[in-house]
Amino acid sequence: MAKRFGGKYSPHDSDSSTDQPARGQFDGARVEPAGARANILFIPAVPLVFLSLNDGAIGMTIGLVAAGLLTGAAFLLREGLRAEAAYNARRTARRPAIPRKIFSSVLTGLGAGLASYRSEFLDAATVSDASLIAPVLFGTAAAVLHSVSFGLDPVSDKGMEGIDTFQQDRVARVVEDAEVHLTEMTDAIKRAGDRRIEARVERFQETARDLFRTVEEDPRDLAGARKYLTVYLQGARDATVKFSDVYARTRDAQSLQNYSSLLDDLEQNFSARTRKMLLDDRSDLTVEIDVLRERLQREGVRLD
Repeated sequence: MAKRFGGKYSPHDSDSSTDQPARGQFDGARVEPAGARANILFIPAVPLVFLSLNDGAIGMTIGLVAAGLLTGAAFLLREGLRAEAAYNARRTARRPAIPRKIFSSVLTGLGAGLASYRSEFLDAATVSDASLIAPVLFGTAAAVLHSVSFGLDPVSDKGMEGIDTFQQDRVARVVEDAEVHLTEMTDAIKRAGDRRIEARVERFQETARDLFRTVEEDPRDLAGARKYLTVYLQGARDATVKFSDVYARTRDAQSLQNYSSLLDDLEQNFSARTRKMLLDDRSDLTVEIDVLRERLQREGVRLD
């Protein structure tokens, strides 16, 4: 019979057993939503600045303002794409408070219009001779093409029917603080200078984020998960800071083993809590279905 190879130097020892299957290397990996097509929009402002330096006071000012608008539009677009990706990644989410992509389209149109007006101003004999028709057309076309290329911001909440918005706000604040702890863990573990333990921390963080998403989808679970999102993560952050400082100086194998064991225990506890909340949600659903079935039967409606 074939037997999977395993041993001391095997990535996954065949003798080890876990309740949950091991996460893949790219499990939880996220693609950067603000890719090359968004970053390339920073380029047009650069030549516009240099071309405006020798155009006199008015021409230079118009060119610099146009370059600033285009740069601001590129920054807003990046943040808008990231907010939209976070919105799409969740089953329950509120629409972005600030429509960054729409504002980015408007700023792009204004920047393109001003850049066009700069050319009209330089070609005209006087300021009054500069036409506004071409700048308005160029600006409108740029704004429309920008909106068509990158789309608009989400304009409605998703999956929020029947959810207490007050509780949702409480969860959002707690999860935001928890994400800060995870970010501090990431920054601290980099000082250890060991890519393997960095990957181990990333795996624990994905398990913790599974708990975040579960609580966000049902804010009623916040009471039971609060200590995981606050006390446990604070302890994990503090332990990571101390481990990184010690391991960076000593390369002590025992410290590495102890810290890895701590991450294993935390990951198991977070996974168990997530499973428990999911099972409780399923039990609540079963009770509601049974109650509804009994009421329908009392009304004379039979369900096969």
